[in-house]
Amino acid sequence: AMLRPTISSGMASRITSVALLPVLATAYISSSMTPSTFGARRAFHSISRPSALRTASPSVLPLSQRRPIARGAAALRSAYTITEEGKFPSEEYRVFFKEDGKTISPWHDVPTWADKKAGIVNAIIEITKDTRPKMEVATKEESNPIKQDMKKGKLRDYPLDIFWNYGMIPKTWENPKAEHPEMKAFGDDDPVDIVEIGSKPISRGTICQIKAVGTLAMIDEGELDWKVIGVSTEDPKCKDINSVADMEKAFPGQIDAIREWFRNYKSDGKFEGGKWVDITEGQNSFGLGEECKDMAYTAEVIEETSEQYAQLMSGKVDADGLWLKK
Repeated sequence: AMLRPTISSGMASRITSVALLPVLATAYISSSMTPSTFGARRAFHSISRPSALRTASPSVLPLSQRRPIARGAAALRSAYTITEEGKFPSEEYRVFFKEDGKTISPWHDVPTWADKKAGIVNAIIEITKDTRPKMEVATKEESNPIKQDMKKGKLRDYPLDIFWNYGMIPKTWENPKAEHPEMKAFGDDDPVDIVEIGSKPISRGTICQIKAVGTLAMIDEGELDWKVIGVSTEDPKCKDINSVADMEKAFPGQIDAIREWFRNYKSDGKFEGGKWVDITEGQNSFGLGEECKDMAYTAEVIEETSEQYAQLMSGKVDADGLWLKK
């Protein structure tokens, strides 16, 4: 269920509070992009946007003015808050998470599963679809806020918009010291990534529930980097999606598009007219015959990386600078 946010502000930070009431009017920013028009110019419009927000650009609205926080029914007795510190974009910008007034870690304090039997995980959205700043949960910083990645001393952006909502699954970890027996690759030292394939943008910092339907085994610079693919439980198509075939039927061509996006985004190629061209080097690869594995396999991946996370937290594996809540 989505919850209604209430808004307060300050000079140094902006805080979004979540009241435990159903949403009567939720602000969303919707893209006119369809699978066949990835390369086309995108037009944004709003659905039931509060009047106070109608004059602002959707791409620059502060989180505190545009994000509902989704939580499962079992968690309705408490409330999350999100605190932004620093100006966006900047090296100092951070998104902190709180629960009942206490700072929490989105990696360590949110359960992995919202409904394990139904294959529904909790997910932390780091990057909103149709944006390109590479935001991530900072695994080596205290409380693991979201920040923008840095590369060679500069804020990192993708070379093009990412066409799906993107985030991580809490309490998972891909062990860089454990070689996968089939892929012959070691983990990338991060929580498991999740791609939300649905039709609406989900704002950065949202904690939402996603049905984990499939997974791709990406190999990035020799490291295993699972890409779980799923659909938000808030998406009207979710109830009819219970397999990779269902997902392909509901969102035709998107699994292939996700594979090609992640294969090529680090390459020297260009994305033109809805496809990648002029690629000579820098591509990622995929294991498992490049297949998008089914829900059962996806659940096994999540369970395996949950076990690796448990080993990390128990001290059986060296943290090597990761911030672990004790």
